[in-house]
Amino acid sequence: MFSLSSLHPSTTTSSSFLPSPHHQRLSLSPPPPPPSPPHLPLRPPTPPRRHHHHRLRIRSLDAAQLFDYESQISDRFHKSTKLKIAIIGFGNFGQFLAKALVRQGHTILAHSRSDHTNTASKLGVSFFSDADDLCEEHPEVILLCTSIISTEKVLRSLPFQRLKRSTLFVDVLSVKEFPRNLFMQILPLDFDILCTHPMFGPESAKDGWNGLPFVYDKVRIGNDESRVSRCERFLDVFAKEGCRMVEMSCSEHDLHAAGSQFITHTVGRILEKLRLDATPINTKGYDTLLNLVENTASDSFDLYYGLFMYNKNAMEQLERLDLAFESLKKELFGHLHEVLRKQLFGKVERLVIPEERPVLSKLPQNGERLVIPEERPVLSKLPQNGSALPSSSDSVRAQDN
Repeated sequence: MFSLSSLHPSTTTSSSFLPSPHHQRLSLSPPPPPPSPPHLPLRPPTPPRRHHHHRLRIRSLDAAQLFDYESQISDRFHKSTKLKIAIIGFGNFGQFLAKALVRQGHTILAHSRSDHTNTASKLGVSFFSDADDLCEEHPEVILLCTSIISTEKVLRSLPFQRLKRSTLFVDVLSVKEFPRNLFMQILPLDFDILCTHPMFGPESAKDGWNGLPFVYDKVRIGNDESRVSRCERFLDVFAKEGCRMVEMSCSEHDLHAAGSQFITHTVGRILEKLRLDATPINTKGYDTLLNLVENTASDSFDLYYGLFMYNKNAMEQLERLDLAFESLKKELFGHLHEVLRKQLFGKVERLVIPEERPVLSKLPQNGERLVIPEERPVLSKLPQNGSALPSSSDSVRAQDN
């Protein structure tokens, strides 16, 4: 049965609230909208279902686009400030640096001849037992943390063809001219080179890096903005930790390091040979010596040998140290000789020996030629009172005879 209500469902509901005398007007003109029942809220008619879904879908897309945009911006910022760094040589010092690099949000890969998978996992580092697999990850920075004596062998074993042509190579060796020359000789010309030396280690920096010197030399950095920025971002790792950043040539570094680091390690290892122990009455100076032994003896002998072998200034410092010790001994023995002479002969005048080897009041400056005076003849016994002292030439003639 066909009716008007079937054409417009809302009319049935509307007409049910109208008085019956006005029913005939429905076909002539639309009646005024009836008041809503008190128990039903007044709301606009619901739009067609397809429009409703279409409108919701648009709003969802708009919200997703806004979220994705912010996420992309955040991701771009993260990538612009963070680096993918591969540490070659994941020993004690490599792990020490990795902790700070991971803490600052950089992606760290590692490779070493020993398996450090478990240690790397605890530090948040991806460990690769195969150098080819690591290089195929295309790290932006290759950080060499090998020993000095194994650097050349490790460097020549890396598959350069699997790396990006503009990869930045960085070393942290305690000598600088040696790795600089090695990099310039072995690395492809497209690779960037940054020689650095953190003047601290796990022991000396166990309480933080603040104020500790970090020496660097930008040996070869491309002019592209991205390559310059990458180098600065790597250096910024140490600046953020509070290091005192010192830009210095490799040759100048080695000159200073021989007079500071090599001497420090030499004295520390000499004291280690003495097997010093703590006492109940330690002075602050003695505690300093014990700390020196602890800091230097904890490093491998390979490190100390590398400081000597691969720094051309180290031999001079060793000679200076030996000369200083001999000079100090002669000064002590000279005073002892005066005391013995007074006891034996009862005279207070000083014994004067014309050819006596002079005692050095201070050593010449670094780089100056060491002049070693003629050796003083050794007297087997003191001459009789009033007898002439033999000269150097007399001593030589006596030996010839």
